[in-house]
Amino acid sequence: MPSDLFPRFSRRGFLATSAAFGGALAAPAVMAQSAPPPSALQNSTQMEEDVRETTRRNASSFRTMEWRDHFDSLRKGAILADTISRCVHFWSEDGRTYRLYPSSVPMTDELTRRGRTEVVQKVLGPDWRPTADMLARYPDWPRYVGPGPDNPLGTHALYLGWPAYRVHGTHDTRKIGRRSSSGCIGLYNEHIAQLYSFAQVGTQVLLI
Repeated sequence: MPSDLFPRFSRRGFLATSAAFGGALAAPAVMAQSAPPPSALQNSTQMEEDVRETTRRNASSFRTMEWRDHFDSLRKGAILADTISRCVHFWSEDGRTYRLYPSSVPMTDELTRRGRTEVVQKVLGPDWRPTADMLARYPDWPRYVGPGPDNPLGTHALYLGWPAYRVHGTHDTRKIGRRSSSGCIGLYNEHIAQLYSFAQVGTQVLLI
């Protein structure tokens, strides 16, 4: 791989264009492993254009929700990703912990998958590989990005039961609060670290 590949992508290519989402909201919460198998590496996260030029943030519609409106129980905890208000809710199994985090969401309805799934894997320091379709469109993109500041998945990732879908962090905080991903839900690294500590394999997940 050419030695100048990462300098060309590191800011506008990986950070400003990683699909892990960003914005300029304050980092604190509103309320306050090993590598995945090859089948999980068909990634819905990609390096998009600078979202500051194409999409607006949405910081005004956050609101608390009642878990009973969306889940039958809190067995193993529950995560609700609201793509309209662009925030993620978490309730612990005992109901004592509730968190509300600003998030990024998919760029279009066509890229948005809604419905019920669960956390199937927790990865600290995730790596990233573009899909074949991404490489066909952008042949100069690297075939692999390891954990670190250029990784579009940030510091932590919760892999969902749907292949290529995740709730994960981002090193590009400008994406939070925006429609800026190819399918995943993104959080500030501080927030995904906290959610990672709360969630477990089997935690319920609902995208609405």
